[in-house]
Amino acid sequence: MSETLKNADLKTAAWGWVEGQKEQLSAWHTNIWELAEPAWREYESCAWYVKILREHGFTVEEGSGGMPTAFAAEWTSPAGPGARILGYAEYDAIPGNCQAASTKREPRTGMSRFAPGHTDPHSALGISTLAGFLAAKDAMERHNIPGTLVYTGEPAEKVQGSKVVHGLRGYYDNLDAIISYHPFYMMPLCNTARWDTHCGSYYSKIYTFTCDNPEGWNNTYGDSPIPSSHSAARAPGADAALFTMFSLTKTTQDSMLPQAGGWSLSEAILTAGQATADNQPAGLAQIQYSWRCPSLAEADSVLAVLDRNAELAAAASHCTVSSRWVARNRPGIANHTVAQLAWENIAAVGAPVLDERAREIGREIQASCGVEPMENPFHPATAELISPQDAETKLRRHLPATQQNWTSDDYVEMTWYAPTIRFYTARPTLAPDPAGTPYPGWAMTAMGGIPETIDPTITVTGKMIAGMVLDLVTSPETLAEAKSELRPRRFGAAPWPRCCPPNSARPRTSAGPNTSARARPATGGFPCPRKPGTRRGKYPWHHTSGRRREVPPSSASWPRPGRGGRWRTSVPCPGRCRRR
Repeated sequence: MSETLKNADLKTAAWGWVEGQKEQLSAWHTNIWELAEPAWREYESCAWYVKILREHGFTVEEGSGGMPTAFAAEWTSPAGPGARILGYAEYDAIPGNCQAASTKREPRTGMSRFAPGHTDPHSALGISTLAGFLAAKDAMERHNIPGTLVYTGEPAEKVQGSKVVHGLRGYYDNLDAIISYHPFYMMPLCNTARWDTHCGSYYSKIYTFTCDNPEGWNNTYGDSPIPSSHSAARAPGADAALFTMFSLTKTTQDSMLPQAGGWSLSEAILTAGQATADNQPAGLAQIQYSWRCPSLAEADSVLAVLDRNAELAAAASHCTVSSRWVARNRPGIANHTVAQLAWENIAAVGAPVLDERAREIGREIQASCGVEPMENPFHPATAELISPQDAETKLRRHLPATQQNWTSDDYVEMTWYAPTIRFYTARPTLAPDPAGTPYPGWAMTAMGGIPETIDPTITVTGKMIAGMVLDLVTSPETLAEAKSELRPRRFGAAPWPRCCPPNSARPRTSAGPNTSARARPATGGFPCPRKPGTRRGKYPWHHTSGRRREVPPSSASWPRPGRGGRWRTSVPCPGRCRRR
C-alpha cells in the first residue's frame, strides 16, 4: 500500500479543515482577485499574505531577496523540524485585462478596461496553495507530526521575475521537496501532474536605444544657433532605432532556429518618443523581447541574432544601445517519484464539480458571447482526470522525439533545487462552440472571479496540496527516492549552469532606480555597500555601517504608492552573503 493511503486519518483532518473554511477561502480569493496588481507592484496583495501567514503562526520575512513585493514564510511543527516542504503564492495580474466578476463584458467598478486583471488566475493559484499549507499545518499540529512548511510569495511571474532571484539568494536551499501548482491553461494538462516534458527555457531582455549627440548626425546647420531648427536634417534618433530593430527581427525570425519543434518570440515596446513633434530626434526608446525555447542552446542562438540586430539598428540610427536582462532560466527537470505522489492525491480528491448555479452562469456567459447556451456549458475535460503518463503521451504527439521541454514557466528554476511536483487542476472553461465561434478572453477571466465557478477549483486543489504535504513530511523513504532520482538528472554528463550571476538584481527600466547615481557592475546587479570591517545587519543580505539598519531594503530603495514617483538613491546589497 502506498504512503498516500496510509495517511487517511491525517488527510481526513486536513480536508475537513478546507471544507470548514470554504466561505473564508472564497472571501480571501475575492479580495486578491479584486486587487489585481501588476508585476512588481503587488504591494497590497503581498501585505495581505504576510498578515494572514503571521496570524496563522508563520514567521515571515518581508522583502525577501531584495524584492519588496516578495516574502518568505516558515513554520516548524512543535513535534520537530522534520522535512522541509515549500509551496508558494503568485499574485500578479496582467495589464489590459480588467474584467468584473460578471456574465457580460465590463471592467471592475471604477476601473478602466485597460487596468490589470487576473486571467489565469493567479488569485486562485495563491489561495489554493495557501489553503493546502494551512490545512496541512492544522493536521500536523493535531497529530503531532514533525516537519517544516516554507511558503514564499513570488511576484512578477508574468515576467518570470522572482523565482530565479529567490533561488540565487538561497531561499530554495536545503529543501526536501517543492510543490508547484497552476490552474490549467492547456490540454491535456488538466487535473494531472507533469511527467517527463516540463517547461523549457525563457529569456527576456530589454534593449535601450539612446541618441545622445544628435548634433553629430549632419553638420549642415549653417548660421542657425539651434542645431535642431525646423529646416535641419535631424538625426534618425531612438524611435528609428527601435523600429529598425523591430523590422530586422521580423525579417530574421524565420532564420533564427530550424523549423522544427516549438519555440516563440514576442516583443513589447516599453517607451518611445520622449520628444514633441518639433524637429528634435527621440532621445530614448526601449523594446523588450521574450523568447521561449526547449533548450538553452536554442535560446542562445536567438539571443545572438537579437544582439546583432540591436547593434545594426543603433548604428543606422545614430544611436547607442544597451541591454538589460529581465529573466533567464533553465528548462525544468522531471521527477517521477513526486509526480506519482501528486497523482495519487489528485485521484483521491477528484476533479472540481460545478453545480447547477455554476452552469447557469456558464450559459449566461455563452449567450453574452453569441454562442447558443448548452445544457452543460463547461468543457468535458474539466470534469475528468488524466494520469500523468497518459497526459504525457498526448502531449508528445505535438513534439519531435528529440525535444525534451516545451513552453515556459518560471517554476522550472525550482526543479534544480529540490524534487518538484508540478500539477494542474481544472478552472471553469466553456465547452467549444460546435459552430467554431471562439470565446473572447474576458469570458474565462470573468469565471475566474465569480465564486460559484472558481471556488470548486480552490477547494479541491487545497485538499490535494494538503495531502501532498502530509505524504511528504511522513515519508522519508519517498523523499530519499525523489532525491536519488533528481541527483543524476541535475548533475548529469552535461548539466546546465545557472543563467544569471548570484548578484543579479531585479530588473529596472531607465524610468526607475537605474537612474541612481550609483554605478552598476557589468553583471547587472548593484555593488555591495558593505565596507571592510562592518558587521552584518538584521537581514542576511543587508550590512550595516555605523548605525544598525533594521528595515529591509524594500522600504529603502523601491517605489511605493504615494511617493510621487520619486526614487530613493540608497541601494540594497545584492545578497552575496546568501550566494549559493
